[in-house]
Amino acid sequence: MRTVAATLLFVASAGAIAANTPQLAMEEFMVPSQDPGINLYVRNKHPQGEKRFPAEKILLYVHGATYPSETTFDLKLNGLSWMDYMARHGYDVYLVDLRGYGKSTRPPEMDSPPTENSPIVRTETAVKDVGSAVDFILKRRGVSKINLMGWSWGTTLMAVYTTQNNDKVNRLVLYAPQWIRTTASLADPGNKLGAYRSVTRESTRERWLTGVAEDKKRDLIPPGWFEAWADATFASDPIGAAQSPPVLRAPNGVVQDTREFWAAGKALYDPAGIRVPTFLVHAEWDADLPSYMLYTYFAKLVNVPYKRYVEIGEGTHSIIMEKNRMQLFEAVQHFLDERVVANQ
Repeated sequence: MRTVAATLLFVASAGAIAANTPQLAMEEFMVPSQDPGINLYVRNKHPQGEKRFPAEKILLYVHGATYPSETTFDLKLNGLSWMDYMARHGYDVYLVDLRGYGKSTRPPEMDSPPTENSPIVRTETAVKDVGSAVDFILKRRGVSKINLMGWSWGTTLMAVYTTQNNDKVNRLVLYAPQWIRTTASLADPGNKLGAYRSVTRESTRERWLTGVAEDKKRDLIPPGWFEAWADATFASDPIGAAQSPPVLRAPNGVVQDTREFWAAGKALYDPAGIRVPTFLVHAEWDADLPSYMLYTYFAKLVNVPYKRYVEIGEGTHSIIMEKNRMQLFEAVQHFLDERVVANQ
């Protein structure tokens, strides 16, 4: 019998804010994937004492191509993570690490030098992992659908999953949507791809600030925030962290997919298959997935009940951890909370 391991912790509201701010419960699970021996790390936060949530108040988040979910979505900066923010709004919030990332099982290919195997964790496999997490949440809460949110590559995963399972999705949020590219990928090293790639702190910071004017770099990331994120993120890969210099290892399946599809002018899926309310959010200085992708993608959402996009000024691909992050949080929260009245 397949089982789910769980841990329960109670965490005080960050920063000891107002007395009416709810305390949050955090639970952690190892959820079986569809493949034997591969388990997925799932974290949940919700108002302490609450156990029942309607579908519209449940959300699952998934990360992008390189970094795990918990060190972005649940990283406390200035005492608050995005996961905390949503849970304080009464949501039952989940994150998942795909196989090969964070606290989830790393495929056996990551135990060998990368050159010994071809790229692992292609989009098709990652979508299956999303499905395992969704089904776990649906069963746990006794609901038929939930909200989904993805960042970067995660937008492709959540969108593909939705085209295959519209009946399980309430609303869809795509933060920095991926689409066919006409510019080079900052995540592609350009050489022959092995099973996984290794990135350093220095290369990560350089990639983060690509395209930002010199006079804007100084105050884009508040003091200590990059270091807090990098410390948490690189520690999530103990084997990479033990190397000199420390590195973070990430599966190369997403890079291979980019070469074969997005950079070759071919789409992996058709956004016309999405039939749920959809929100796109993006930052103007995003050099990883530039604005032209957002505009092109928005036009292809031809079968959704309604759609909207917001583009935030003075932010990069990682605006989630920058000075204007609250604009991102608030825009997404508004979309999820709003009640849309049909035209009379």
